[in-house]
Amino acid sequence: MNISFDNRVIIVTGAAHGFGRAIAKAFADRAAIVHVFDVNKEGLAQTQALCGALCRSHTVDVGDRDAVQTAIAAIEPDAGAIDILVNNAGGVRGQFGRPLEEISQEDWQTIFDVNLSGAFFMTQAVAPGMKKKRYGRVINISSGAGLGISLTGIQAYASAKAGQIGLTRQLAHELGPWNITVNNVAPGFVRSNPTTERQWEAMGEGGQQRLIQNIAMKRLGSPDDIAAMVMFFASDFAGWVSGQVISVDGGK
Repeated sequence: MNISFDNRVIIVTGAAHGFGRAIAKAFADRAAIVHVFDVNKEGLAQTQALCGALCRSHTVDVGDRDAVQTAIAAIEPDAGAIDILVNNAGGVRGQFGRPLEEISQEDWQTIFDVNLSGAFFMTQAVAPGMKKKRYGRVINISSGAGLGISLTGIQAYASAKAGQIGLTRQLAHELGPWNITVNNVAPGFVRSNPTTERQWEAMGEGGQQRLIQNIAMKRLGSPDDIAAMVMFFASDFAGWVSGQVISVDGGK
């Protein structure tokens, strides 16, 4: 299966490291024009350098609707309408599992802002251009936590990722008449960034082995495994695939 994205205009959010960086690199390797979004300037610079001359970086908080609208308006006059959007920005924002009665409103909201509201705001901003050209691909990066429970025990994370899956299905039906597909990748546990490395170490040797033994393939995956599924959803091979959630987790 030969997949290329010559001159397609792509946005990847949360691209300063981990899945986002791997996804951006995979698109860049396939001749796409890639715009990478994150709040981490240093990480974005590293991603841009890795992806090459056709990559542009933008320091944007996707949970800020006004900032998102401004960023898209600045990109589209030069690049044209966005062809493919990957809503990868997310994470636990430095939080860890605690009893629900200890969770403040701010703790709850900040996780929703990046994991769910960010995906909505980004899609909202690019949809008019996609509708006008009657083409678009939106790929949301959720989590196994959105389909089951979170290994972290963070209530807001599991809830926001489940909400993102619901948003995927809803928007697939809303945007389908304009030839815009909306799909979701739900990764399993992957050691992909400083947060997952801390989680891995906190498990200890026994917990690490239990995690691996619960995976059908008896090994962890990599960010490139997640990027590969995104490449499929973004490609012409998936032109009649929409509203779907695919677990990329080595088998459960």
